[in-house]
Amino acid sequence: MDRKVYITLQNGKVFEGWSFGAERETVGELVFTTGMTGYLETLTDPSYYGQIVTQTFPLIGNYGVIPADFESEKCWARGYIVREACEMPSNFRSEGKLGDYLKAQGIPAVYGVDTRELTRTVREAGVMNAAISFRPYSDLAALKAYRVQDAVRSVSAKARSVLGEGNPLRVVLYDFGAKKNIARELAARGCEVIVVPAETSAEAALALDPHGIMFANGPGDPAENTGIIATIRALAGKKPIFGICLGHQLFALAMGGQTTKMKYGHRGANQPVMELATGRVFITSQNHGYEVVAGSVPHGTLSYVNVNDGTCEGMDYPELGASTVQFHPEACGGPHDARFLFDTFIARMKAGK
Repeated sequence: MDRKVYITLQNGKVFEGWSFGAERETVGELVFTTGMTGYLETLTDPSYYGQIVTQTFPLIGNYGVIPADFESEKCWARGYIVREACEMPSNFRSEGKLGDYLKAQGIPAVYGVDTRELTRTVREAGVMNAAISFRPYSDLAALKAYRVQDAVRSVSAKARSVLGEGNPLRVVLYDFGAKKNIARELAARGCEVIVVPAETSAEAALALDPHGIMFANGPGDPAENTGIIATIRALAGKKPIFGICLGHQLFALAMGGQTTKMKYGHRGANQPVMELATGRVFITSQNHGYEVVAGSVPHGTLSYVNVNDGTCEGMDYPELGASTVQFHPEACGGPHDARFLFDTFIARMKAGK
């Protein structure tokens, strides 16, 4: 019989459920994601480092565990919450059950939770910390004190790696918590992708003689990465640049802009984004809790905005040959509306070459 567990929010509210992952307790920043598919990509996305993830879609695990779909080598979430956990997955690619995978990864997981009420609580009150434990968590002061820290340093690659070796265009991809599909999309377009650790110096990156530089997604507060911001500032204008998610935020900070924490962020596969130059709307996948403050970047031009709340979704820096977006054009599980941005980056690299 599954063990009863409790989810205690920092405001004192308690939800009950049943364990289907690792039987241990955890504390993390509670967030929700609205994707109907892609739970494997979510669990293995380093951007969820330090967070307890709630799935708003009620049935999770129905196509099992498919390692080929992982975005990294491990699960980064601190905990996982679902309404219903499927115990009989059905998919020809499945290699196991989700609960077994979470146990093997040491990730506490809870099912049988009223995820609709939990999500509404976060939407109304904002992102807050939570604990998964075997009795209601009593130390609310300790719960409130939890912070996601040293996130990029914790998830970034420790050594250099290459995908698409020998391809004609060379891209240095800074790994701040990069999802695997970013490198795959570049390699599929004829790029040799050299993935480098987050703290690689500007001199070391340029010594690789790249045609372009890419700043990837990642977790945590962008403003705490002061050394990386200085590196980005040193690289700006040297080569064509493309930034995604955290890379977008870090580039804005390097250019003198500001970032701020959102009430509950954008996480899911259905975020509408408008391209200001054309008025065209794209449906995008997103996963972020911070935003670039629109109008705060002295020499950047706002290129995309979120249709729902008007927040900054992209910036162009024509004089520097750089562009950045908050959303994920490489999204596995979809949508694929924005994949053309990789082609745009390729064209800028070829022109620069």
